[in-house]
Amino acid sequence: MANTKSAKKRIASNARKHARNQMYRSQVKTAVKKAEQTIFAGSPDEASIRAALSILDKAAVKGIIHKNNAARRKSRLVKKLGADAAVAV
Repeated sequence: MANTKSAKKRIASNARKHARNQMYRSQVKTAVKKAEQTIFAGSPDEASIRAALSILDKAAVKGIIHKNNAARRKSRLVKKLGADAAVAV
């Protein structure tokens, strides 16, 4: 347990930041999952894919995920979109 006043404040602020980061991480996962579902359903929804890419970018800018992590996830999502389009043709 923390002994100093500043350590107690740090614990409280870390808890707040953790809760906020978890919320954003959850939004990222949900958006990517929805985009993948539309891709694999055979009718890719451009709005959901664009939303997923945007949410990934926002999470990277806010420091919730690393910028390379966001880039990797975006790349994989677009790659799945391209592979699905190639199979459909």
